[in-house]
Amino acid sequence: MTQSYDPKSFEASWQAHWLEHKTFRAHGPGDTDFDASKSKYYVLDMFPYPSGAGLHVGHPIGYIGTDIIARKKRMQGFNVLHPMGYDAFGLPAEQYAIQTGKHPSETTENNIATFRAQMQNIGLSYDWDREFATCTPDYYRWTQWIFARLYDRGLAYQTEVPVWWCENLKTVLSNEEVINGRSERGDLLCIRRPLRQWMLKITAYADRLIDDLDLVEWPESVKTMQREWIGRSHGAEVDFRLELEGAEALTVFTTRPDTLHGATFVVLSPEHPLVQALTVAGQRDAVTAYAKEAQSKSDLERTDLAKSKTGVFTGAYALNPLLGADDPAARVPIWVADYVLMGYGTGAIMSVPGHDTRDFEFAQAFDLPIRRVLHAPGEDPEAPLEEAYTGAGILCHSSSDAVSLDGLKKEQAIEIISDWLDAQGLGSKAVRFKLRDWVFARQRYWGEPFPLTFDSQGDVQLMDDSELPLELPRVETYQPTDTGESPLAAIEDWVATPKGRRETDTMPNWAG
Repeated sequence: MTQSYDPKSFEASWQAHWLEHKTFRAHGPGDTDFDASKSKYYVLDMFPYPSGAGLHVGHPIGYIGTDIIARKKRMQGFNVLHPMGYDAFGLPAEQYAIQTGKHPSETTENNIATFRAQMQNIGLSYDWDREFATCTPDYYRWTQWIFARLYDRGLAYQTEVPVWWCENLKTVLSNEEVINGRSERGDLLCIRRPLRQWMLKITAYADRLIDDLDLVEWPESVKTMQREWIGRSHGAEVDFRLELEGAEALTVFTTRPDTLHGATFVVLSPEHPLVQALTVAGQRDAVTAYAKEAQSKSDLERTDLAKSKTGVFTGAYALNPLLGADDPAARVPIWVADYVLMGYGTGAIMSVPGHDTRDFEFAQAFDLPIRRVLHAPGEDPEAPLEEAYTGAGILCHSSSDAVSLDGLKKEQAIEIISDWLDAQGLGSKAVRFKLRDWVFARQRYWGEPFPLTFDSQGDVQLMDDSELPLELPRVETYQPTDTGESPLAAIEDWVATPKGRRETDTMPNWAG
């Protein structure tokens, strides 16, 4: 018996044997050799993008680990389903095609063949009878079918939203595809701009996404990250009247309505729809330039607590609803600052610098009033604030003709002030989330077409399920356009149908 290990002498013959005899095929109902008494075990890998000349080392690092599990479970008598597929639609595959000058369908097919050969050469025990690619019509008919079901239930809708736009790629990108204002793929500059987009209403499940984390066996650190990402906050919406004739009140969201007496200024997101209407003529150029600069920053950059505070005064004022019009403290200036996000709450906050670190730093930077309305038990309520006191505390300096909160604790004060606001029609309790609905459209060619048309009134008409799949037409020119539309918009004989005009955006690669 030889004492050396020489894989080249036997691996190729065994790999050929496995393929010929379908050694790793998972038997199912209808197969003559299906054994229903066997326990089932499903081992699923993340499918690779076939957008390069071959696998990179990160692929087999993961695939070898799951393959070990699959082989162990087979040895233990399980009926193991271990499939492989290819995440073949979307921006990565299309960009590779543009770089090589070949059609995406051609480059994708060639790359899949290379990926398959490499995985078989490694000896991974996949069930190759179940191999698929997300870009084949027999697969994406079901992607389209799922979209139709989401639309039927009001979970897919169109609206104008601020999105990341990459001028070089000529498409919208998701938050996850943009890092510090630049595209993850290509490191290209991105800006925020409003566009009408298809959205998926993941926010309808925000509570369940948090509450059901208690049901999964994940590390607590991961659960904490998920909870913070979803970001459920309980608080109140409060209406601040505006010193602008004919203007509606400005609604802010706060998790601490008990500190309303301490609000000394209001801050709007640069994207807030009232910014232009509220900005006085002398401040308009500065506000416009500031808002444009904010467009190129990611949410992470804008909310980084360590960064220097920036902002611009609009020249306008709002009135604190708890204070009388003759009280000088009732009149609070309205600022624009990028640390306020339009996607969270109402895009406007009341700033209580005495009890919020970020507001305290902003007030110091721009010489704005800082008023104490909380103190720690045993602390002198008249003691000056050297920094923001962020504890729950006891209310002080919080009495007015409207309501008195002095001496109360946080929970009592929140209930009283929330009930008062509701009774006066000036606000109400509210729950808000950081989680945003999913932008589900791309202005590109290589993706699943949406299974719908728009009639002459602009109303959506879903295709009948029997008409699916709506196949992606073959085009010679698939490069992104300068108009911001998908290249499909130029194919008039495909866009125009007897029932109406087709949607020319395609779904993101995540869809498949």
